[in-house]
Order: sequence, then C-alpha cells, then structure tokens
Amino acid sequence: MLKNSTIVPYIPVSNVERAREFYEKKVGLQLKEEYAGGVVYECGNESFVFMYPTPNAGTNKASTAFWAVDDVEKEVADLKARGVVFEEYDMGPLKTVNSIATGGGAKTAWFKDTEGNILAISQRV
Repeated sequence: MLKNSTIVPYIPVSNVERAREFYEKKVGLQLKEEYAGGVVYECGNESFVFMYPTPNAGTNKASTAFWAVDDVEKEVADLKARGVVFEEYDMGPLKTVNSIATGGGAKTAWFKDTEGNILAISQRV
C-alpha cells in the first residue's frame, strides 16, 4: 500500500550540471548517486530527492518541495550566506519579512533554483 511506501519528490532541471552546482555548493546537499541521467540527494531522516533532466523544468508556478527545519531564521541566514536568493512576497495575507512569512502554523521562506523551480524551508510554530 502506498501509505507505507516512501515518496520521493522530483526536482526537474534543464541543465543538470548547473543545477548540481547550485544544490551542492549553495544549498549544501550531498550526492548519493547518479541515476537515469539525474542525481539522487539524500536528506535528513532517510529522505531523499531525485533531480532529473527535462525540458519542462521551471514551468511550475507553485512550490516543488520544502524542507522541514527546526529554525527557519538560521537556515535562511545560512543559505543567504552561501548566495541563495529568497523570494519576497506581499500578496494579501502572505507577506514576507526578512524573507520569512508567518501564518497557518508555520514560518516559511521560498527560493528559486537555477532552473526556476520554487522550493521552500518551513518551520512549524
């Protein structure tokens, strides 16, 4: 049954080498394996993400995935220090302050990768 199976988020990219540079050097992910023309990155708690080449990369207008973190302010500061640029929003109830929006029981910050994918880091509060 699917409820007992691991789910793996995909990150679509048009340029694997460019995206690898971003995810490995700026985001700090470590390569687990190369697979089917893409790469697998292992994350915390035995989770992982699969980055794969496709000409459709960056076409999604919504968030692709998010990392659940314990301290979103610390993570934002660390990622900014490595050159990650965060999105700033002011859309009605969604407003970022210092790149972080608070609401709905979470503090969340969004950034785009080199391929135009929107990703996030989020802390439950």
